[in-house]
Amino acid sequence: MIAFLRGRILEKQPSRVIVDVSGVGYDVSVPLSTFYTAGEPGADIALRIHTHVREDQLALYGFATVLELTVFERLIGVSGIGPRLALSVLSGMDPRELAGAIERGDLARLTRIPGVGKKTAERIVVELRDRLPKALAGVTDPHVAAAPADVRRDDLTSALTNLGYDRRAIDKALDAVMADQPEVPFEQHLRAALKTLSRA
Repeated sequence: MIAFLRGRILEKQPSRVIVDVSGVGYDVSVPLSTFYTAGEPGADIALRIHTHVREDQLALYGFATVLELTVFERLIGVSGIGPRLALSVLSGMDPRELAGAIERGDLARLTRIPGVGKKTAERIVVELRDRLPKALAGVTDPHVAAAPADVRRDDLTSALTNLGYDRRAIDKALDAVMADQPEVPFEQHLRAALKTLSRA
C-alpha cells in the first residue's frame, strides 16, 4: 500500500500529477488545492497518498497536507461518495470551512459544490457531523506561499471554471476579491472567490 511519494513532477494538470520516483512515473489524482501548491514540471514534490483498490483498478490520490488527506478519507467513507466526488468537494471548499458547514448542518452551502445534491449533502452531515471534527483535532495546515501576481487571475479563473461556475460570475467575483485582497496566498483568494460565488 502506497502512503507517501517523494519525487519530481513529470507532468501536471488540474486534476492529476505524474510523479517521477527514481524513473517510475506514478499517476496521482489531486484536488485543486494540491495542484496549485505544487511546483512546475521538474520541481520536487512530496504527497500524502491514499491508495484506492478495486477489483479492476488501483488508483492513487495525492494531497499536499495531512488535513486534506484526512478529510478525503472521511468523505469516501460516506455512503454514495466515491473518490472523484470527494476530490470535487475538497476542490470546492477549504477543509476547515467544510467541517464548519457540516457541524452547522448547512445544506445550502454544501449543495453549492458542483456534483453535490441535497441527498448527498444530507448524508455528509449525518455521517460526519460527529466524526470529522474529532478527526481534524490537532491537524494543521502548513504555510502556503503566494503565487506570482501576473498569473494569479488566470489560475483562479481556470480553477473556478473547472468547478463548474459561470465565467461571468467568476469575473465579477474575482474583480471584488482581488481588489480587496491584492497580495495573499492563492488558496486564500480561491476561498474568498468561492464564498463570493456562493452568495450570488
